[in-house]
Amino acid sequence: MARFDDGRPEMSAEEFRLLRDHVYSHCGILVHEDMKFVMERRLWPRLELLGLPDYGAYHRYLRYDANRHAELEAAVESLTTHETYFFREPTQLKSFTDELLPVVEQRNARLRRLRVWSAGCSSGEEAYTLAMLLKDSRRFDDWDVEVLGTDISRRVLAMARRAEYGPSALRATSPELLERHFVSLGNNRVRVRDEVRAWVSFGHHNLLDEMGSQLVPRMDVVFCRNVLIYFDLAARRKFLSIVRDRLVPGGHLLLGHSENLLNLGSDFEFVHLRGDLVYRRPELDEGARR
Repeated sequence: MARFDDGRPEMSAEEFRLLRDHVYSHCGILVHEDMKFVMERRLWPRLELLGLPDYGAYHRYLRYDANRHAELEAAVESLTTHETYFFREPTQLKSFTDELLPVVEQRNARLRRLRVWSAGCSSGEEAYTLAMLLKDSRRFDDWDVEVLGTDISRRVLAMARRAEYGPSALRATSPELLERHFVSLGNNRVRVRDEVRAWVSFGHHNLLDEMGSQLVPRMDVVFCRNVLIYFDLAARRKFLSIVRDRLVPGGHLLLGHSENLLNLGSDFEFVHLRGDLVYRRPELDEGARR
């Protein structure tokens, strides 16, 4: 077995293939061939922690050990990036506020209920941003409102529930918004105000888990930004099928600006807003809406 100068084992091509395929079968994240070194470097601390001699032993642990499910979550946690911040992609958020929210308000006027899903929410900045925008719109003050944030990482979900953030997460937040929606904790740290947190809940969720996705209520709007870039074509199609099922007819899907549904053969309609391109589940009869 080859080793680096510092004693770390080198990941063989076969070990890379086995680990890559195991991660992919679990959550649809595809680690490309040119990311072998990244996988090797990020998983090495897991081998050290478990006292395993090489990546082949680690693959066997993920397959057969009694703690394999928890360790697989830890492996995915190590391989994914969770960098984000409040009020990211402002042009899209403006389209959401100015163009989509009036549509949702009119469609749900009788029910007076609104559900928004931040899928792949990381440490919560996007979910809280959406709640802040909903509050500032004043359209839904007396409605039943929930913003659901889900992620595959339990670590970042714990951070989201804590709702405490530093300067990096606030780099696109204006002083006015900072004053209105956050409480200062000192030492350049803030916490999201309770009235915003009351509209947001968080849950652990694998976006490709069809059974688990049935527990997600029907949504009016789904944000899933910068997640599809981790999926291959088959995983993207599976995810879109799941999201379509969870959207109400006429509900909207918003992706990151580097993502689109071209060549995916999806059952979504393209909607051109003034500042963005979004996707809509086609309308059905009123009785099928909820």
